[in-house]
Amino acid sequence: MSTATAGVREDGRAIGMNAARAGSRATHVRYLILLILFVITSISYADRATLSMTGPAISRELGMSPVAIGYALSSFAFAYVLAQVPGGVLLDRWGSKPVYIAALSLWSLFTLLQGAAGLLTGFAAAATLIGLRTLMGAAEAPCFPANARIVATWFPTSERATASAVFNAAQYFSLVAFAPLMGWLVHDFGWPAVFYVMGLLGVGAALVFAWYVQSPRRHPAANAAEIALIEQGGGLVDMEDGPRAGPSQFTWHNVRQVLANRSLIGIYLGQYCINVLTYFFATWFPIYLVQQRHMTILQAGFVAAVPALFGFAGGVLGGVLSDWLLRRTGSLTFARKAPLLVGMLLAMTIVLANYVDDQVTVIVVMTIAFFGKGVASLGWAVIADSSPRELLGVTGGIFNMAGNTAGIVMPIVVGYIVQATGSFDGALIFVGAHCLVTIFAYFAITQRIERIELRPAAATA
Repeated sequence: MSTATAGVREDGRAIGMNAARAGSRATHVRYLILLILFVITSISYADRATLSMTGPAISRELGMSPVAIGYALSSFAFAYVLAQVPGGVLLDRWGSKPVYIAALSLWSLFTLLQGAAGLLTGFAAAATLIGLRTLMGAAEAPCFPANARIVATWFPTSERATASAVFNAAQYFSLVAFAPLMGWLVHDFGWPAVFYVMGLLGVGAALVFAWYVQSPRRHPAANAAEIALIEQGGGLVDMEDGPRAGPSQFTWHNVRQVLANRSLIGIYLGQYCINVLTYFFATWFPIYLVQQRHMTILQAGFVAAVPALFGFAGGVLGGVLSDWLLRRTGSLTFARKAPLLVGMLLAMTIVLANYVDDQVTVIVVMTIAFFGKGVASLGWAVIADSSPRELLGVTGGIFNMAGNTAGIVMPIVVGYIVQATGSFDGALIFVGAHCLVTIFAYFAITQRIERIELRPAAATA
């Protein structure tokens, strides 16, 4: 029986007893590591939103047309998606820490430099913003795959869903925490201040990460009991200290295995569908409230934060529930799939908004849907559970690329539906249908959730 499998089948008490025999009471360094990942991920989402928050002021002061702003907004997503696999290769080759520090430092620098576009006008300003946003998107690519690697290294299987849910929930927390700050900066100091402040925050976070984040065996604050608890529970404590993946592991034969594996295909498809809901709330939801529900822009701004708060709560609850089910049942497959099924059924209620007229009821429906989406957002835990340990970065990159492709496709498709029908009714059906596809992907395509072992080329000849 593998270590990981043993970790799944041992209950928390047995693991704790084994850890206690390794020395004193276990430390909790892994939770501080997770807090740092949560803060950095919140900053990354805030950096993505800087142009959305400053767009009206930039358009007015620099003379950029809506089309130019649109290209600047989309440039991040294209670069982010295209850089996922190269970012994963770098993670598997060099390890999480150096790649994360470099990525965080670079995307923070590119964020900061966007403030300098205020010195330009017209085409030069637009080209500068688009270029820097593109570079920022490419630099952010390793963020989530690195988070998944660090969680797989620092957390036993029985805590992994909660840990993954926490850093994934930063996308909701970021809106609540940083949107008021950026709005105040634009109002009192001008739009360049947003880029300067967010860029400097990222540089500071990179320094904290470099100082505190280490692998479990190298961390001076982690005692033997905590390391034993993580290792006996299925954590890959030696992954960051062992030989890098390099050419011996990153081969096209191995990449084909993670692209063609049936279980992983289901996970990739499921993440794409879940992110259709994510990007609907991030892009079209405020417009839906204004155009179809006849709210003012100010009302829409406050109302849009309500589903985000419940999405955050649902995201954390889904992870906690999944780990509780794992400890109770010992079945990794059941523990990950059960919250996902419940969450997607709740998220499907988004379609009911087509059949209600009262604004309060509409917001309740949307809040339930986003809460359900949060509960179901266990993809990063599943990919950490399933990826071949030799290619966890590459597999996470492919997974994130598949998921964020929704950020390119969904806004365009919804735009065509609304333009053709003059209503969001068809758009909500389109979004809700992806909940059913997610259930199909995880229950019909991905059958068992377990770590995939790479086969040598000779074994598949």
